[in-house]
Amino acid sequence: MKTLQSLTLSIAGFVLAACGAPGSAAPTAGGAQANCMSRAYDSIGGPISLVSHLNERVTEDTFKGSPTMIYFGFTYCPDICPGTLVALKNAYDALPEGVSPPQTLLISVDPERDTPEALKAYVETAAFPAGLIGLTGTEEEIAAAAEAFIVQYERIETPDSLAEYTMDHTSLLYLMDENWELKTFFAEADASPKYVAECLVQHIG
Repeated sequence: MKTLQSLTLSIAGFVLAACGAPGSAAPTAGGAQANCMSRAYDSIGGPISLVSHLNERVTEDTFKGSPTMIYFGFTYCPDICPGTLVALKNAYDALPEGVSPPQTLLISVDPERDTPEALKAYVETAAFPAGLIGLTGTEEEIAAAAEAFIVQYERIETPDSLAEYTMDHTSLLYLMDENWELKTFFAEADASPKYVAECLVQHIG
């Protein structure tokens, strides 16, 4: 088991996903290579207290009892976030009969714009996983959730764009078990629908 410091450096190797930031490079995975059966670090994950797109307060206890897939992103992200969610739906669609997909959560890193109302419209996108739940909160609540999952994010001003700013953020998918303990995580580099589906079968099938 890695120490928290070394694990933080390893996760930091997965560079921030620059969602439409001018001149940003495509995200790449770094650090030690490991497959989806060897990423159950007990220092990733922790308590959350956020507000759902239905304007309901939720915590990690809300989702205990069944597997949960977590993604940190934001609704104004033009490419990486929606692309990841579409790929995740395709992975769920590829699961064999009898294997139910995990509950999927989108935790916003942009609470200024991602109100429950904005998230509600976003998570209902047909190309995204069915039952996707959007979560937001205060800046402090988002920061606490991100710290629990060793997620980095940063506001980048883009004054020449209509959005005015974007958010760079760690782009990982976290699979939590029924006890809210990490089973594995997926980086964009290894999150093809086929690969994710195969890993899900091994973990929850």
